[in-house]
Amino acid sequence: MPSEIKAISPLVNRLMRLIEGSRCVAGNEPAVELALQEALSNAVVHGNRVDARKLVQVRCQCELGKGVSIVVTDQGQGFDPKAVPDPLAVERLEEEHGRGLHLMRLAMDEVSFGRGGSEVHMRKGPARGLRTELRSISETPDDGPSNNIQRRAALAHNQTHARSRHAR
Repeated sequence: MPSEIKAISPLVNRLMRLIEGSRCVAGNEPAVELALQEALSNAVVHGNRVDARKLVQVRCQCELGKGVSIVVTDQGQGFDPKAVPDPLAVERLEEEHGRGLHLMRLAMDEVSFGRGGSEVHMRKGPARGLRTELRSISETPDDGPSNNIQRRAALAHNQTHARSRHAR
């Protein structure tokens, strides 16, 4: 895929149709879609700096009953995931950016990085607990979040409140 913002949604839509058709994560498709969107956005914007001469490679493997594995590789310099600030820190809650990795980790069962940070490995197994919350956010009818940005904000908001309830 070329490193262009406009190329992200068509690829996500195409991959999600294939993933849905395979039924390898039946019920967890919204979580996979969110993580895939974030990984591709990070690769295009942060990894390849929206340089259309650079490519983003996606490898996806679905296995019924075992889930999906996705690897997104960019041609950028990479990064240290441990150096990324916590998006839930009070001073960062109003920032417009910086939640992508956090959302990917919430949505997927496993997220790891290779090639010095220029490659992300994600895995999601068949439906389990997180599915319900993500589905309720992404599939609400007319009264709920209607686009990816609103869904991400609602997810981050719900996760922040869930953590504060557990900390009490």
